[in-house]
Amino acid sequence: MSLKSIALGLLATSALAGAAFAQDQIKIGVSIPAATHGFMGGLNWHAAEAEKRLEAANPNIDIIIVTADGPADQASDLEDLVSVHQIDALVVLPFESEPLTEPVRAVAETGAFITVVDRGLTDPSIQDVYVSGNNTEMGEVSAEYMMTRLGDGDNIVILRGIPTVLDTERFDAFMGKIEGSGINVLDNKFANWNRDDGFEVMQDFLSRFPDIDGVWAQDDDITLGVVEAIKQAGRESEMFVVGGAGMKEIVKGVMDGDPLVPVDVLYPPAQIATAMDVTVNHFVSNGPVTGSYILGSPLITQENAEQFYFPDSPF
Repeated sequence: MSLKSIALGLLATSALAGAAFAQDQIKIGVSIPAATHGFMGGLNWHAAEAEKRLEAANPNIDIIIVTADGPADQASDLEDLVSVHQIDALVVLPFESEPLTEPVRAVAETGAFITVVDRGLTDPSIQDVYVSGNNTEMGEVSAEYMMTRLGDGDNIVILRGIPTVLDTERFDAFMGKIEGSGINVLDNKFANWNRDDGFEVMQDFLSRFPDIDGVWAQDDDITLGVVEAIKQAGRESEMFVVGGAGMKEIVKGVMDGDPLVPVDVLYPPAQIATAMDVTVNHFVSNGPVTGSYILGSPLITQENAEQFYFPDSPF
């Protein structure tokens, strides 16, 4: 065989390999809310870290991350992911459940694999995979810790998130767990998973209740506002605060033994990375991945806090 024939054969083989590689390229769209508050900032960071890791490990995977400022913006993003990028799969954390259900359905009707994260759709039959934190466990774990510190006649206040199914699951689980413990809930108010609202609600509680032994803030953005209000009132020696999510400032305080914030309860913004991992595995693994993945909500203590501390994360 001549060198020319060998060369032509190699070129043909390379061309076929290139064509096969191009056909094997898998495009995965990731649609998430913009970093409007701390938790979403952390979630955006973990999505970007997962994108780098997964693309480095899988050269045929192309991940396109888009962020939205609201439900209409996110619906438009989904249209672009289909029409412009022609995605094979979608990982989506809906800005709101109801307005995003039909836009996600439209993506599914193109044949795309659908992974929904955290805030479920109103029609779960659309999804192939669902990934979320465990809201019931988060409420129960928080209550269990409260009961190790407080008992009959002790008083607590509760700062809730926003009126959603998610918040109700946490609150009902917490209240169910402390029933019969003798712990008094002086009041509960919504603080909208927001630091400023947490500060204002806690200021109101402090002005109305001279005897508070514990605070369930449920969320670390709220916790920051609660801690600020308690310190301004000079009452930090009277009570402790239990938040939730795993914000680095709170986890660092737990690591350092801050008596005002002795523990935290995990609701991981890194769940987006889990969702992306599972979605990639649908294409690169021969194992089945469809179903629901409900992540645990362990208690973060001074002894284990280091494993939950991500200093480079914005959350």
